[in-house]
Amino acid sequence: MLKVYNLRTGSYEIEKTAGSRWLDGLYGTGTGRFLLELLIKHKVCSFLCGKLCDTRISAKMIKRFVEKYNIDLSECVEGIHGFKSFNDFFTRKLKPGARKFDPDPNLLSSPGDGRMRVLKDIDPGNILQVKGLFYSLEELLLDRELAEKYKGGICIILRLAPVDYHRFHFVDSGVCERSRAIKGFYYSVNPRALHAIPGLYCKNNREVSLFRSDNFGDITYVEVGAKFTGTIVQTYKPGTRVEKGAEKGYFKFGGSTCILLFEKNSAVINEQILDQTQKGYEVKVLAGDVIGRKG
Repeated sequence: MLKVYNLRTGSYEIEKTAGSRWLDGLYGTGTGRFLLELLIKHKVCSFLCGKLCDTRISAKMIKRFVEKYNIDLSECVEGIHGFKSFNDFFTRKLKPGARKFDPDPNLLSSPGDGRMRVLKDIDPGNILQVKGLFYSLEELLLDRELAEKYKGGICIILRLAPVDYHRFHFVDSGVCERSRAIKGFYYSVNPRALHAIPGLYCKNNREVSLFRSDNFGDITYVEVGAKFTGTIVQTYKPGTRVEKGAEKGYFKFGGSTCILLFEKNSAVINEQILDQTQKGYEVKVLAGDVIGRKG
């Protein structure tokens, strides 16, 4: 059972986790860990799953998935019968105005829907994954100079569950450089996996890009793929100006994570989010929700 704090309602709720029993067996038993290391963490497994989710046959899974996890399709551009495959549904676009980004340049918004944790005054050599497990920004970015840039800064971790809207956005206006791909494995990013796999984010397939924002300094985006998420798609045009709230990209099927790094004194984060992070809870947010302000 996974309890999260809902920023909009100010209350705790139980997250409905897709494949929770399967995750328990995979990460919590010896047999499961053997299968994980032997096959499931590798690209071929995610590749085959992705191919299946691209087929017309996979569209039959959509109705049951929507009903089981109470997904609001009224927000979507397409109705339930408009999706050609499960991946088409998974990467669904929302209607204009379904996610609003406040135009105030002093306000910091969430880049996407998901469950958020925020770490401040970070030490690049010791970033908290979960209690007792740490990783370094150099391992994550494979760039020592870029990692040191964020000493004393802020690390935002946004976990996107399979039930979420899976497109991510720019939190400010500015210019983003070309994304750099780092090959890796495909472990789940569910809390069960984070407690079982040290340095998980540094082991998974990921993409890194430097966003030179107008109001929050240089922000590094790290999109982390996960179990059955074989593809990270960047939809922005590198080197071209974007406005706050513009789409940056999307994940295909599976859970996934966006990590955003902010320089020291560039932003001040909502105290509720910091407090819940300290208590060990993730905070449920939607794209565009105000999570802080300019530092």
